[in-house]
Amino acid sequence: MLSEDLKNRLLLAASKAREQAYAPYSSGFKVGAAVLTEEGEIFSGCNIENASLGATMCAERVAIFEAVSKGHRKIQAVAIVAESPNPVPPCGMCLQVMSEFGQDIGIILANTEGDIELYNIEELLPKSFKFQHLDE
Repeated sequence: MLSEDLKNRLLLAASKAREQAYAPYSSGFKVGAAVLTEEGEIFSGCNIENASLGATMCAERVAIFEAVSKGHRKIQAVAIVAESPNPVPPCGMCLQVMSEFGQDIGIILANTEGDIELYNIEELLPKSFKFQHLDE
């Protein structure tokens, strides 16, 4: 369980990252995310769209890839902030990426109005894909 202070720090980092989002193809649907690593470091990211929509990157994956690129392999929590009527859950692709780096990840969803919802990854992705080696 995260302390209120840590939740607030994650939400603030996600909100600040959201300000940098590049979202011209979704009519400005800007999203920010922040991840908390097992070591207690926070990394953030924003969504980055592209005219080739398949090349678009969600904020959650940007933040996770930033943490992984710095050598972190375990994530404790992810905060996601978007301007929407209700907090927005991560897409399936982002949930699958999250599951690669932790099975007990806390997920904090918020909108810019201050509505907050708390989940764990099992609630949002109960049957994540696990790679099985052929020799197992």
